[in-house]
This record gives sequence, C-alpha cells and structure tokens, in this order.
Amino acid sequence: MSYAIECRSLVKTYAGNPPVEAVRGLELAVHTGECFGLLGPNGAGKTTTLEMIEGLLEVTSGEIEILGKRWTDSPQEIREQIGISLQETRLPDKLTVLEVVRLFRSFYRSGLSPEEAIARVSIQEKANSYVVKLSGGQKQRLAIACAIVGDPKLLFLDEPTTGLDPQSRRQLWDIVTEFKNSGRTVVITTHYMDEAERLCDRVAVIDQGKVIALGTPSELISRLGGQHMVDFTLTDSEAHNLANQLEGLNQLKGVISARTEAGQYSLTVSEPHIALPALLEYLRIQNRNLATLSTRSATLEDVFVNLTGRHLRDNE
Repeated sequence: MSYAIECRSLVKTYAGNPPVEAVRGLELAVHTGECFGLLGPNGAGKTTTLEMIEGLLEVTSGEIEILGKRWTDSPQEIREQIGISLQETRLPDKLTVLEVVRLFRSFYRSGLSPEEAIARVSIQEKANSYVVKLSGGQKQRLAIACAIVGDPKLLFLDEPTTGLDPQSRRQLWDIVTEFKNSGRTVVITTHYMDEAERLCDRVAVIDQGKVIALGTPSELISRLGGQHMVDFTLTDSEAHNLANQLEGLNQLKGVISARTEAGQYSLTVSEPHIALPALLEYLRIQNRNLATLSTRSATLEDVFVNLTGRHLRDNE
C-alpha cells in the first residue's frame, strides 16, 4: 500500500530554558486515498505536527515524506501537489469570489479552472459577489476552492467547520467526501467527534507530542471494551458523596469502566440490560437518588476522554 505521508521519529524542540519538546519521536503514515483525522487537545503537539508536514515549520529531527518526496529535496514539487485550508483564512474583502480563485490559480502551473473549482464547492451563484458579502459557510467553501484549484493530490483541512451552522457543516462534509472518492488524500483536524466518525477512514490521537492511539473510529471505540455508555447524574446534595465510590461502580456486573466529571457519571458497559439493573440496585443500597439517566452508543469522544482524561474541546 502506498503512502501519501510518512513521518519517522519526528521531533520538534523550541529553544528555551528549559527547551520545550512539542513533538517527541512521532511516527505516522497516511495511506494514499484515505481521509485521515488528527485529533488532540490544545498543547498536545497536533498543530506543530501538521505545520511540519505542511512545510510551514522546520523539523528539529526526523524525516517527513510527502507523496514520496522530501521538503529538503523537492519543495516546489510538493507545494504544487498539496492544498491547504487553514482554520481561519483572511481573503481580500474587495475582491469577488471569482477574482480570489483566479489569484490562487495563478500560483500553479496546472490545475482546475477557477470556474470549475467554484462549482465543486457549490458557490457558483456567488462568483461575482465580494468576499465581504459572504456568509461564514460561503467563506469556508471559498477557502476550500482556493485549496483545490491547483488540483492537489493531498488536501489539508484545519478545523474546516468550526463556527458553522449544521447545514454548512454538512455541505462541507459532502465536498470532502467527493474529493476523497476521486482517489485523493485528505488530512483533517477537527474538534467535532461526529465529524471525525463520519469522514475519517482512520484517526490518530496525539497527546504530549506522540501518537497514543491509531485506527479506524470503530476500532478505537471497540478498544474501550464496551460499545455502550450509561450516563447519569444524582441529586445535587448527594453527587459529591458518590464521587469517592467509583471503585464500587467499576465492580458492577457488566461495567467495563467508570468515570465522573462535573457531576455526571459515565459507565462503559458491555451489556446495558445487565449493567442497568446492577447500577439501580447499587444506588438503592447506597441510598442515592437519580436525577437523570440515559444510555447511548460509545463515541470517539469517549475514547478520547478515556485516553487523555479530558475532552477534546477543553481549554479552547
């Protein structure tokens, strides 16, 4: 299987007293033709890793190959085969959509026509509108049009749907899916777990400068040991008392693991029909009263919290 990206023993150290090692021997390989997700909390090294792969940051040590080439040997060839859409793209307000895409097209020796790039992101009706008049979703689609106008083999999307309404998010999902289905490779960073599960063939969870989990969304979820979650809260006066009894919850029949955060308890369970009666009996014996109770399927968010002890959107 060919690789669009290969990172070997990747290290990035920032000078200081003491020096800060943002990326620590990271190993990563992205298959050609897949949508690959990079997940990680702020300060985990995810952005640093991505910027080194994109050629925006110099590597302290290690190797990066992009489409079989290295930045040190073939920078121009790599640039002409990749497209990048940043989390926030600032485009000239007083240019029209068509003028902006024409400008970006001029940076490449070959690629799509500006009109075709605009059509692929479905903003043809805004071709002659000024950038300042576009909605947030339309600006994001314009940014992606600029990223694909060079007809790249590899597309980087950094938080492409942050701040968008649900309809605009799904429109961008369709654009990403269509690009991947054409045999191209997409690397996406996102703070939305439903987005990663929907779009990504595989995801890598990065924390403390290393890849701590790698696989398909379903594989990572299955590694929790249970496919189901039971979430519950207790009456305010009793919640604190049970926080010290997680050991008892962990020992309930059908429960794989238990955690608590901000007054909510979450149980990873293998069989809800066994775990729920056990939980209710345990609470009865402890003389605790439920405020809320719900069951759901396990998600990538649960995987992330289990691995790192925090939510992906913490400290934003």
